[in-house]
Amino acid sequence: MSGVQGFLDRLNERNAGRGQEPSWMAARRQAGAARFEALGFPNRRVEAWKYTDVRAIAQGDFQLAADAEFSPSSAAALTLPISAYRLTFVDGVFSSALSDLAGLPDSVQVKPLSQALNENHEAVGGPLGRLTGVEFSPFSALNTAFFEEGALVRIAPGTVVDKPILLQFLSRNGDAAVMSHPRILIEAAGRSQATLIEHHVGEAGAANFTNLVEEVILDRGAILTHYKLVESPEQDLHVASIHVEQGRDAKFTSFNLTLGGGLVRNDLVSDLNGQGAEVTFNGLFYGNGRQHVDNHTLANHNAPYTYSHENYKGILDDRAHGVFNGKVIVKRDSQKIEADQSNANLLLSDRAEIDTKPELEIYADDVKCSHGATTGQLDEGAVFALRSRGLDEATARGLLTLAFAGEVMEQVELDAIAERVELTVAGKLPERFNLAGLVEAAVALHESGGEE
Repeated sequence: MSGVQGFLDRLNERNAGRGQEPSWMAARRQAGAARFEALGFPNRRVEAWKYTDVRAIAQGDFQLAADAEFSPSSAAALTLPISAYRLTFVDGVFSSALSDLAGLPDSVQVKPLSQALNENHEAVGGPLGRLTGVEFSPFSALNTAFFEEGALVRIAPGTVVDKPILLQFLSRNGDAAVMSHPRILIEAAGRSQATLIEHHVGEAGAANFTNLVEEVILDRGAILTHYKLVESPEQDLHVASIHVEQGRDAKFTSFNLTLGGGLVRNDLVSDLNGQGAEVTFNGLFYGNGRQHVDNHTLANHNAPYTYSHENYKGILDDRAHGVFNGKVIVKRDSQKIEADQSNANLLLSDRAEIDTKPELEIYADDVKCSHGATTGQLDEGAVFALRSRGLDEATARGLLTLAFAGEVMEQVELDAIAERVELTVAGKLPERFNLAGLVEAAVALHESGGEE
């Protein structure tokens, strides 16, 4: 199987084995398949994919997983050590054995999408696909054609969820590469508050393809903090579209943290539809070897008195390639909005590469907007200053690299996630040092010309 027709052939095989499903689902699958067939896989002549080559996906021979078997001990080693309500999927297939929803309050629904569809497909079908339809991209069309599993999260008005909701996606190193097309639907009612973690991780050697679509609907005054942590194996392929709709005074905070995967593409869109709505995009991507990480973000200011903040940091080593495209659109009559955007990148190798493009489209005249991008390398003077204080070169460079990421990481409130990022970015650092103090001292020493 390879190319558009290969994926369509796999879809026809799957459809032939399906049982009876609601007419709206069949119609949407057909629309997704038709749109995907018409568009094909994007190539680099398409502006949104100018710097990202998806031939590894288009030419892949991917099966669909038939089961969710996974060693509990192996899963435990990969799982974030955090107290959470957990749903686990193995190659896109729900695993009840590796999930734990004990103690989930009645005011919160967390369930596999397949179960939600079986229980009340009409209640799910209405919002599903409303934000991210088949027109968004070839990959969203492909997801619509294939989707059958994922997660549904619904939070009742005024509910404050007492611990994070964790959606865990495990990738296996099997005899054949597989693909999955998870669909996530999150509906947070008025004045509710929750933290959701989406964790993608897998066995060494896995080379699978995940094509995810996630829709988030936040009613008036709802607050959601969303962590997306990608620690996929180095040959895994990952494409995700996340679309958020925010009502009046709704707040969405995103931590988009990419540490693994051979090819990772994230599209993150927020529609600020009500006054007082606020979105914060925090991002950190780290790549080495030949990893390719592409982040596209879009904040649509569709109403006045809305706010968007964005801070993305890229760290690239070896021959890694990063892409950042952040866009803010201020619609006509969306006055009194504030939008700020920053992308800073650190290249640890002469062969690493970054393509960055912050954009503003403003159709209103009473706004506050700013954007900027920078690219640089480690300060060799600061490295020398740290080494003069007893650190070896690897530790000194790791410490300064971690300090570069600190502006994003200091906002992370979950220690288990922060520790994963720190270990990947800087390695195992010695605990006996006051690391923050050392960085400050080294930078100050270098700037003063070596005089204390």
